[in-house]
Amino acid sequence: MSVARKVLSNTVTQIAGRVFMAGLSIFIVKIITNYLGLEGYGKYAAVYEFLAFFGIAADLGLFTIAVREMAKEDDRAKKDAIFANILTLRMGLCVIIMTCATLAAYLIPQYREIHLGIVIASVAVFLSILQSSLSSILQLNLKMQYAAVAQVLGKMTALMYMIIVVFFWYKDPVSASFYHLIFAGVVGNFVLVFVTFLAARKYGRIGFGKDWGYIKQILMKALPYGTALVLNMIYFRVGSIMLLMMKGPTEVGVYGVPMRVLEILSLVPVFFMNSVLPVLTRHVKNQTNRVTDILRYSFDFLFMAAVPMVIGTFVLAYQIIFVVSSPEFLSRISEGFYGSDIVLKFLMVGMTVAFMNSLFIYTLIATNYQNKLLWINGCCAIFNVSLNLLMIPHLGARGAAITSIATETLLLVLAYFAARKHIKFTFSFNTIWKVLFAGAVMGLSVWALKDFSYSYLQNANVLALVPLGGIIYGGILFLTGGFSKELLLSIRGREAPSPQTNAKDF
Repeated sequence: MSVARKVLSNTVTQIAGRVFMAGLSIFIVKIITNYLGLEGYGKYAAVYEFLAFFGIAADLGLFTIAVREMAKEDDRAKKDAIFANILTLRMGLCVIIMTCATLAAYLIPQYREIHLGIVIASVAVFLSILQSSLSSILQLNLKMQYAAVAQVLGKMTALMYMIIVVFFWYKDPVSASFYHLIFAGVVGNFVLVFVTFLAARKYGRIGFGKDWGYIKQILMKALPYGTALVLNMIYFRVGSIMLLMMKGPTEVGVYGVPMRVLEILSLVPVFFMNSVLPVLTRHVKNQTNRVTDILRYSFDFLFMAAVPMVIGTFVLAYQIIFVVSSPEFLSRISEGFYGSDIVLKFLMVGMTVAFMNSLFIYTLIATNYQNKLLWINGCCAIFNVSLNLLMIPHLGARGAAITSIATETLLLVLAYFAARKHIKFTFSFNTIWKVLFAGAVMGLSVWALKDFSYSYLQNANVLALVPLGGIIYGGILFLTGGFSKELLLSIRGREAPSPQTNAKDF
């Protein structure tokens, strides 16, 4: 199997697993929002949004660094040693930082009411980071289908626990049921870790390392990138925390539902670029002429994935929020209430820009210039917090969403020019226009069918319109030749010629 086919297979497998998990996640959000209501869901979301800051600090980007460092070695014993020492580092960091998180939550007045929830959820975060460590072995070997299976089983376990809580143990929301819903994440993540461990041990030795010199070296190497990720998390998550501080849990609930949708979709570029990273790193290290081709194919994939998502969301935002939550979260403009459907449209624009950002961010990682992400994300974090201070008091959740668009755009500009100094990028305008044309046809088709299908399915018509839109989009791309011939040749295992036509260097 060619490298291109392995990368694509690895990515498609993860996306397929994520699609199935998306259905489970939608069901989970539906259950929680209908059970807890707008304010109750806002408190539930606030627990995980708060821990997200500390979770990324505990991670420090060590998954990506572990994959990169192991990819540089051919000897399995050396790969195992790298993994063992990074596992020791990650688990140690996680224990320290989760302890700090629980203490910080107790000291902040707005979080004292949900402090026990943060303590419970911190265990789920610990298990998630442990599973991420084990997954680095699978990612290195392009065997992430096992991680996808583990994620599905873990999510199904959490869902079953929630169903028992809501429909059998506590039919009306009380304090105990709120914490049981959070504990469901712990139960699900335990299954996630167990299944991932069974798969990962086939491809590497699982254990803790004690090479403190190497651990310190990796920590120093991870700090710039990890700090950059923390800063990235500030401008990605700080909106929810500032909403809680300035507007209360209701606005957090309005913002939280579309954020759950985005969390599902935003993993597409992460999965894809994590699959590309080992291949890109090797070609960069060996200074081959395939680097430009890999980046071009990556851009094509990310752009093709982002365009239908943002267009489809603008057409179907109201229906999407109806399906994943409850009518309480929908806009009632006549009453002056702007709901999650409006926020989702804004956030989806920001996510489209974020898809493109991932290409330049991973390029900096592959070329070992991840330290540049520190000042880039630092600028974005300062910009985001400052703009949120201006926008949230006046616009609430909409203000936080608009700030997200502005911040992602700033990141795109800064990351592109930083990466361009080290690697030349070649993009095909021919492909871009074909993708935009296919997206426009898809959007118009779905819009034309929306009212007609509503008469039969009401707001549940989104369940039919989304796959139909995907078929239309894919069909138009195929008919117009939007899929790169060079990429298709690589997928079939043949050596593709370097693209020369309809492209421009940047």
